Amino acid sequence: MELVSKLRRRVSEGRPVKVGIMGCGQMGSGLAHTIETVYGMNIQAIADIYPDRGIETFGEMGLGKDDICVVETVAEAEDAIAQNKRIVTPDSMLLTEVEQIEANVEATGVPDVGARAAYNSIMNRKPIIMLNVETDITVGWYLNKLARQSGTVYTVASGDEPGVCKMLYEQATLMGFEVITLGKGKNNPLNLEATLESCREEAEVKNMNPKMLAAFQDGTKTMVEMAAVSNATGLLPDVPGMHGPKVEVEKLTSVFIPKEDGGIFSRRGCVDYSTGKIAPGVFAIVYSDNPRIKKEMKFITKNDGPYYLHFRPYHLCDLETPQSVAEAVLLNEVTVTVENMNSEVVCRAKRDLKAGEIVGGIGGNDWHGHLMTYSDASAIEAVPIGIGEKGKMIRDIRKGEVITRQHMQPDESSFVYRLRQLQDSLMKQEA
Repeated sequence: MELVSKLRRRVSEGRPVKVGIMGCGQMGSGLAHTIETVYGMNIQAIADIYPDRGIETFGEMGLGKDDICVVETVAEAEDAIAQNKRIVTPDSMLLTEVEQIEANVEATGVPDVGARAAYNSIMNRKPIIMLNVETDITVGWYLNKLARQSGTVYTVASGDEPGVCKMLYEQATLMGFEVITLGKGKNNPLNLEATLESCREEAEVKNMNPKMLAAFQDGTKTMVEMAAVSNATGLLPDVPGMHGPKVEVEKLTSVFIPKEDGGIFSRRGCVDYSTGKIAPGVFAIVYSDNPRIKKEMKFITKNDGPYYLHFRPYHLCDLETPQSVAEAVLLNEVTVTVENMNSEVVCRAKRDLKAGEIVGGIGGNDWHGHLMTYSDASAIEAVPIGIGEKGKMIRDIRKGEVITRQHMQPDESSFVYRLRQLQDSLMKQEA
């Protein structure tokens, strides 16, 4: 792909790739530091509702106050960049209109913000790289389609589990294997009842947002990541919520395979996860009954097959995201995105909910994400997690039940809801 040589050429031409970051929390701040160390890239702008976060991040990178300008309009941003200043703004949408910024990375994790940022970037023909997978699994089908029609790039970032799993999938397929399973390690026990309160003390120790930790513990993040993998590859959850057994590396090829061969799956081609000591790794279980391939694999790996493990013992999160930025800007290529809506992450009640209640969002106290096939979720009109926040309950529901449109009226004023309505309509037309 020659990405490094292309970046070096950009430096020699005096025009390194200027990147904007939307959201300067733990992930966004880490990404800023990473990109700033990449030869041929610069962080030109940081947007966060708390501008001090951006200022602090630039300061940690060695920039002084005179090098940073807080702006509120596109004109102010353009003027500051012309004076070789880095910009900070409370308005993420502003970055989509600044001409000198060549690509934006969305790292807020908020579906509504991510949907608006991606849409505006595409409308301005500016590549958008999503660390916000919650938005992707909700309206990524439409955003990907819109970007291609507009001649720009919409993509989920490399480094998160979906990007790394897609890499394993591509490699295995190009080696002639059938991909039986794509999976990840979940690095904490599943606690479907995790709340802001139960996570607050641990989150403070880890310098995390309690909502983020709750979303990890209650499984929502795992469901989101594997839904993105499913939508990019066509592999499906074998059962709602996936199996999630505790399996160690050496046993993966005997568990994550079809039942007829001693495993847990009722089908071939699944997404799932393990609570064994796999994290932060991802894995593919692949199959071949070709005698020559089996002979080669026996020689190379000492394994008899026909099931083989392709294991990457890490995913490096924001440290790998610059590759997606480079691919988008220099090659006009995507890392991973929704090809078809194969899976959906839906809201499942964490507690008994009563009619009239307004519920919270991801990592809150009211519901957690639950992975289903798209066809099953659509059949019962289950509410996708991306449009669950601020929904109004119109019927009582018991803890553990999937929330449907018969139970909840989503917030119709949100931008992500309107995009989802448009996506649903277009998908019906193309069906």
